[in-house]
Amino acid sequence: MLVVVCIIALIAAVVAPSVTAGLDSVRLRTASDSIAAFLNAAVNRSQRLQAAIEVEISPKENCLKLYSSEPGFTRDLQMPPGVSIQGDEVRRIVLLPGSTIPGTSIEVANEHGSRRRIKLDPMTGFPHIDAVGVGE
Repeated sequence: MLVVVCIIALIAAVVAPSVTAGLDSVRLRTASDSIAAFLNAAVNRSQRLQAAIEVEISPKENCLKLYSSEPGFTRDLQMPPGVSIQGDEVRRIVLLPGSTIPGTSIEVANEHGSRRRIKLDPMTGFPHIDAVGVGE
C-alpha cells in the first residue's frame, strides 16, 4: 500500500507543473477572448447609440474600463489571476460614431512568459488576437 501511495505521489509531483502551465495558458486565452469581446462591444455601442465611447486600458489596475456619455454607464473588465496587461501607463482610446476606429493593440501575458496581442483593426473595427513570444 505504501509503494502504491508513493508512486501516485511521484506521478502527481511530475504532472503538477504541466497542469498549472495548462491552466495558465487557458486563462491567457480566455482573457484575450474577453478583451476582444469587450473592444467589439465598445465599437458596436458607439456605432449603435451614435455616442462617443472611451476605453481606458490600465496596466497598474490590470483592467479595462469603458465610459460613455450616458449618465452612470461604465463597464469594467478585470484580468484573471496570473494574467497581466503589459505596459506602464494608462492609455485611453476614444471611439467616435462614424469615424475611423483608432488602430491600437493590447498585450497580455501570463506568469510563464506566454503573451498575446489583441489588435483593433482600423479598417474593419474588429479585434484580432495574435500569439507573441514564448508558448505561442
